[in-house]
Amino acid sequence: MSGAGIMLMSGDLPKGSVCTTNGVSEIIEQLQYTLGEGPCVDAVRQHRAVLEPDLARPATPRWVAFTPPAVRAGARAIFGFPLDVGAVRLGALNLYRDRPGPLTDDQHADALVLASVAARAVIGMQADADPGALGAELEVGTNFQFAVHQASGMVSVQLGVSVGQALVRLRANAFADDRLVADVAREVISGRLRFDHRDGQARSGR
Repeated sequence: MSGAGIMLMSGDLPKGSVCTTNGVSEIIEQLQYTLGEGPCVDAVRQHRAVLEPDLARPATPRWVAFTPPAVRAGARAIFGFPLDVGAVRLGALNLYRDRPGPLTDDQHADALVLASVAARAVIGMQADADPGALGAELEVGTNFQFAVHQASGMVSVQLGVSVGQALVRLRANAFADDRLVADVAREVISGRLRFDHRDGQARSGR
């Protein structure tokens, strides 16, 4: 494998990544968080491993929005494994490789074991957390999400909408401009980008 990441989910939507092994993994997790699609999202929704041995194959891609930037970042094969403990669905383990090709039987078996270990580790880190909150150890791992949550609050005030609706606006803006939502969030926090309550459009703030 070339890299790995762990994405936590809230229901069917990405909540944020808590671990990435390199820059490409970080981009992959941010893309899934921004777009709401990708191997981790499908692995949780479908409750099974999602395997894509060749992201750049000429046929219609499985993830229309996610695939082109993931390939540009350097991922050629990608695999998602759900993090489950009983009926509790926590998120997914994401593995990528910089060359195409399927997993061997041994690699697939190892990934299932790793996903099981990771799921139990996440449960352990959540043991003392308040309901609906991340445990302290998991919060340390969530890097770009802090900026996104802060920006969502600011956009919520600017537009007079809920924080959830503000996050949707941030994601839509990022998708429309082919950017990561974390980059849009940083511009909002710095004041370089503001959302106008009159028409909901994002405009330069400075």
